Amino acid sequence: MDVLRRELWLPISWDKDRAEVIVCDPENPALVEHIRNVLGVSELRFRVATREDLVRLIENSADLNAHFPVSGGRTPLARVRTYLAALRTRYAAQRTRFARSRTGLALARTGLTFISIAVAFLRFFGGGTLLFFELPLLVLGVLAIIDGILWYWPARRESRQIQDYPPYDIPPEYSALEVDTADGRWRFRRSPVVPTATALREDWDALSPVERRRFLANDRTDLAEERTILAYLRVMMARARTGLAFARTGIAFAGIGIAFVRKFPPGPWSVFDWSLIGIGIVMLVEGFLWYHPGRHAANHALAVVAKKRDHVGLWDRIFPSSCLYRQGVDPVAEASGVAAQPGVYATTGLALERTTLADKRNAMSRLRTVMARARTGMAFIRTGFSLMTVGAGLYIYFHFARQEDLWWTLFDAGLVLVGLYLIVDGLFWYLPAERAKRRSPFVAPHFEIADADYSLPKSMWTREHYHRES
Repeated sequence: MDVLRRELWLPISWDKDRAEVIVCDPENPALVEHIRNVLGVSELRFRVATREDLVRLIENSADLNAHFPVSGGRTPLARVRTYLAALRTRYAAQRTRFARSRTGLALARTGLTFISIAVAFLRFFGGGTLLFFELPLLVLGVLAIIDGILWYWPARRESRQIQDYPPYDIPPEYSALEVDTADGRWRFRRSPVVPTATALREDWDALSPVERRRFLANDRTDLAEERTILAYLRVMMARARTGLAFARTGIAFAGIGIAFVRKFPPGPWSVFDWSLIGIGIVMLVEGFLWYHPGRHAANHALAVVAKKRDHVGLWDRIFPSSCLYRQGVDPVAEASGVAAQPGVYATTGLALERTTLADKRNAMSRLRTVMARARTGMAFIRTGFSLMTVGAGLYIYFHFARQEDLWWTLFDAGLVLVGLYLIVDGLFWYLPAERAKRRSPFVAPHFEIADADYSLPKSMWTREHYHRES
């Protein structure tokens, strides 16, 4: 379509021998020969139009408003939204896999507890009749750790396959989102800004229904991209929470190994003790490597949501209608009138309804992102408590056992301080989300949902009521 606009010709119909074409200059021999070669015909019949009319005919055939890029047509935009929906589905699957891996790591920590109890009993009291208690614990612990790691491992592979979709500054003026799949990968980019689109939109009442639907399709695409960006940030935070769960598991391994090293004299069991410490340190380092990108994502999420705090929704931007105000008519009463209802739910009305619903979904998505940030803050708090508990527990036990050592005491104090830092940091992440949750109209003990039936006016829709108990 861009080529046709540039060369100023539009085929109406053609077969193997002849074609009918609209042109501005049928006396241009170079253009005539070019058209004949492109269409592969020997006979041409021309219809003549002015340049402005021909450009609009070309744009209309591509479902474009004036001067819109080809990617601004409703079909290309629907294609982009389909790609974005597939990407969000993939992000949701990855978040689920990360949640499963965190459950597996919790199982691994439970298994480590079983093993620690069994080994401690064996080293304190030896074998004998207690083997009937120690061996099952040991076996159960090993099986739980193996099973937990098997749950975690797919998420580790998945963490390397997250497709980046970081936030970026979207121009306030009209531009269409485009997708390029030439090499099998999805690459999204923005078309150049259309300078005339703002004035065209401001004259909303003068637009035809089709022109309005083209704007609404682009609005839905922009909203879909925002939801995709928020979904990407949530999956990065889920990855960070999994990393922190892995770090907590490493803390448990290292903490038990350090306790055994300090409690028991060197011997054959020392290999087991130092192995626990080594495994724990490796897990701790890898967990915090996962955590670092998630921290950046969480800060981006807060900035993205803050930008939308005073967001003016689509309905507020194009309604109430300025022409109704000029005529002294109440737009709300006009839109709710019996005569207006059938037209409201025609094709353009449904497009507007879908777009406003998409706007509401984005508001819910922003809330979910803030609450995901709060869950990440709670993961900081849990990790901080793990560190603080290990440090304080080691200090208290060996203090009362009169096995104090200056360097070990400093080490215990360092664990407590790092743990306190993580707890305070987590609270800074958690408390703002709680305030946002209380302000949100989407979080309530009692709520109702409309049973949408687009064959009927909205005033005739039934509503389902839900209570806290259900």
